[in-house]
Formats: sequence, structure tokens, C-alpha cells
Amino acid sequence: MSDCENEIRELTRRRSGALTRRGAAPLGRLLSTLKRFYGRPEPPAATDPFEQILYENVAYLAGDARRTEAFRALRERIGLTPERILESRDAALHEIGLRGILPASTAEKLRETARVALEEFGGDLAGAIRRLPTTEAKKALRKFPSIGEPGAEKILVFAGRLRALGLDSNGLRVLVRLGYGREGKNYSARYRSAQEAAAPELPSSRVALIEASQLLRRHGQELCKASNPRCDACPVRGDCIYFRTMSASR
Repeated sequence: MSDCENEIRELTRRRSGALTRRGAAPLGRLLSTLKRFYGRPEPPAATDPFEQILYENVAYLAGDARRTEAFRALRERIGLTPERILESRDAALHEIGLRGILPASTAEKLRETARVALEEFGGDLAGAIRRLPTTEAKKALRKFPSIGEPGAEKILVFAGRLRALGLDSNGLRVLVRLGYGREGKNYSARYRSAQEAAAPELPSSRVALIEASQLLRRHGQELCKASNPRCDACPVRGDCIYFRTMSASR
């Protein structure tokens, strides 16, 4: 791609972001406020692509604490390589999966994750992801259980391959309520509009991107909930489009 084409693409991206940034406060200021309120997030349990996929699948519908507990048990009792997982006993995987629900399904997903890593990527998913263009890397990650496009992008962000926000549904809800992106019933369109709106203001370092993703997620889990958000306790309510709209309608 030529320099001119790159310049046009960047201009289009920034213009799209401006159109979906609905009078929002600067992202850096919002994140700084959340960081002062919650403190610096703990480092993520995993940043390696294969380990991140294991983390996503190790405890179905479990909270963060139980999922992290299950991931540590997997690491200590079995190991975090495809070979060790495929060699493990069903009973051991089942017991680890009890931290969530449907432990039998958890065991199947862990084995499928290991199988895909070995058969499709020679057991070196991280190396494959480093070599592939971003679009192809996202497609590769979506071959694994429970990994859609947002999950694939989060894996690439945490692995240092993508400059974006690793948004789950909690983080996305917070970002849209703060004015980044457009509301709507279509999750994929809402997700993409929020990413486009935030893109021009993203921090440059991998560590800062991970912290931003974690802070948005935690705020969505604890205060900015889907139902009955605790706006009275919210540290960014003065900058929140959603809060101002709800207050004006009362």
C-alpha cells in the first residue's frame, strides 16, 4: 500500500471517529479519573495468545476471581501447553472446570483449543500471530472455541499486536455511555463505532492499552451496569453523556 493510500485510510479513520464521538470528554482524562478511583489494575493473568484463549475457556460463566483460580489450577496441575492438555485426564480437566458451570463442556473446549493450536499452528500460536498480518491473525484466532472478533482483538491488544481497546460487553457499555460510539441493537456495529471513535485518542503503549481495557471493564462490572447503574457513585458522571441524558429526562 502506498504512502498516499495510507494517508487516506488514516484520514478516513479519524473522520469516522470524530463522527461517532458524541461530545465526549477526552478519553485520557476519563481513564485517569477511573484509575484514581479504582487504582492501578493488576497485570492480566495472561498475555500470551494461547494462554489467553485457555483463560477464556477454563471456567464457563465464572467471575474473574473464580476464572483466575481455575487458570492457576490448570497451570499448576496440568500445564499451559497443547501437549500437556491433550495428555491430561478428563477427570482433572473436569475438576478444574467446576469453578464455572458445565465442566464437561469446559474440558472439551480446552482439548479443542489444544488440538487447533497443534494442528493449525504447530503448537506455536504466538509465533504464528507475530508473522501474520492483523486481519489474518484475527481470522486465525477465531478458529478457537469462544473467540469472536472482539475476543480476537483483545488477544492481539494484550499480546502487543494491535493498537485498540480490548473491549468486552462491560467496557463497551461504559465507552458508549461516555459518548464514544453509537447506541443500537446491533452489537457488532456498536462495538465497531466505539473503537473508531476512541482510535484517535488511544494511549501508545501496550501496558496503557491493557490498563485502559481493564479499567473500562471494571467500571462496567461494578458501577456502570446494564441495569440500575450506580450513577450516584460514579467518578465520571460529570462527563457522562448517559448520565446527563437521564438527568434531563427526569
